[in-house]
Amino acid sequence: MDAVTYPDPKVVSFINQHFIPLRLPHDAKPYAQEFNIHWTPSILVLDKKRNEHHRTMGFLAPDDFIPSLYIAIGKASFDSENVDKALVYFDNLLTEYPKSDFVPQVIYLQGVSRYKSTHDPKPLREAYDKLSANYPANYWTKRAYPYRLINA
Repeated sequence: MDAVTYPDPKVVSFINQHFIPLRLPHDAKPYAQEFNIHWTPSILVLDKKRNEHHRTMGFLAPDDFIPSLYIAIGKASFDSENVDKALVYFDNLLTEYPKSDFVPQVIYLQGVSRYKSTHDPKPLREAYDKLSANYPANYWTKRAYPYRLINA
């Protein structure tokens, strides 16, 4: 990631705009043990209370890394009950990286977020329908499978 992803101008700008980055060796004590780090790179997105909201492990190219960070911000927002903010970041990923491998996960998270904000189950069914139509064998389609039972 040092040679390709981290020096990429889009990555640098995105991280500086949205995060306070901290880089530690994978075996730095006590953090490696505290956060269960066993491989490098391990990217953890934490809140100010050190609660983990997202983790990636291994190399990601810039056009995969930024979508992963969009998901991280969305999940952190969702976890802190700021569903509207989560939806903004999920929408940004779909707009800026529509061919990303992270799109199915975002479709799933959008459905869950919209359900959480409205308590209407239709967004869950819509997420499943979209996933099954466009990503039939994807992990997130399988996770959304129960939502097919919702009458939309």
